[in-house]
Amino acid sequence: MAGSPSPLSTHVLNTAMGVPGSNMALNLYRQDPSTEAWSLIVTGTTNNDGRCPGLITQQMFTPGVYKIRFETGQYWASMGETSFYPYVEIVFTINDPGQKYHVPLLLSRFSYSTYRGS
Repeated sequence: MAGSPSPLSTHVLNTAMGVPGSNMALNLYRQDPSTEAWSLIVTGTTNNDGRCPGLITQQMFTPGVYKIRFETGQYWASMGETSFYPYVEIVFTINDPGQKYHVPLLLSRFSYSTYRGS
């Protein structure tokens, strides 16, 4: 993970239990505009607060389409639970990389939601 503050952040909240979604594996990808293929940028794991700091450096953060894939099935299995969603992918467009973007995941075993924060 990058050492300086990232212009992109995420936060996983386990809304079923009212706790942060800690120790969840995730991957950040960028889509190639000419081929539409996804390129892996970084792999990470959420911390005890459900956050994954340092996702991407400002220099690497360019306009384009990005995707965060959260390994929700593994997360629930680690707690002895099953989940309807084996993973969640959130795809979003960055038009102005000078802004700060926050992409949270609010999660239960049978539902999830997200929004664009800052």
